[in-house]
Amino acid sequence: MKIKIIAEIGINHNGDINLAKKMITEAKECGADIVKFQKRDINIVYTEEFLKEKRESPWGSTQYDQKKGLEFEEKEYDQIDLFCKNIGIEWFASAWDLNSLNFLKKYNFEYNKIASAMIIDKNFLKEVAKLKKYTFISTGMCDLKDIDESVEIFNSENCPFELMHCVSVYPFDAKYANLQMINYYKDRYKCKVGYSGHEKSGLAISYAAAAHGISSLERHFTTDRTLYGSDQAASISPEGFSRLAGGIRV
Repeated sequence: MKIKIIAEIGINHNGDINLAKKMITEAKECGADIVKFQKRDINIVYTEEFLKEKRESPWGSTQYDQKKGLEFEEKEYDQIDLFCKNIGIEWFASAWDLNSLNFLKKYNFEYNKIASAMIIDKNFLKEVAKLKKYTFISTGMCDLKDIDESVEIFNSENCPFELMHCVSVYPFDAKYANLQMINYYKDRYKCKVGYSGHEKSGLAISYAAAAHGISSLERHFTTDRTLYGSDQAASISPEGFSRLAGGIRV
């Protein structure tokens, strides 16, 4: 079984469409099968009180300024869609709310993704499952009740899915990897299982996850780990990602 290798660009583009295109190009050259972004309606995902809080960033001095600066809108996603088609790589984005889910329908993705933070929103899960598209369900910070209920929703809608073992620390120490959850999920839910990694210890854990028989591997990708952004430190640069993809294929 070929492991799908997903380069999670997420918000590492820092609101710069040219940087996003550079990341897409380099991810493809490094061996990624798919590039992935994130889409939020920040007025739904975050509270008004939170958005008013102070936060210094390249876009201003509030949380709103920072969150808004990181969001691509239709103009940018139209460019990403065309760019990915032109260079021949699949792409999709994980929606963090119903507005974003409806917005992304325009691009007719093959895949959907449930971010760990969204797994407790059963109404959101039901709307995703109704689309009947293959869905990656991330399990970071989840207890078994959350995962049981999510699997039940997707099975009830006959929507294909896989769980993704995930440790929600950015980045995390190797001792927390807990890769035996991969086979535990396979046995408990009789489904495919992938791995979404944020480790800071290089590539070894991802290689070990592949040896556990994962069906997909998602790692955050960046062109430069010193760029502004909370995900950059847990991301892999092109040199590392190339070694990762090559090693996984071997």
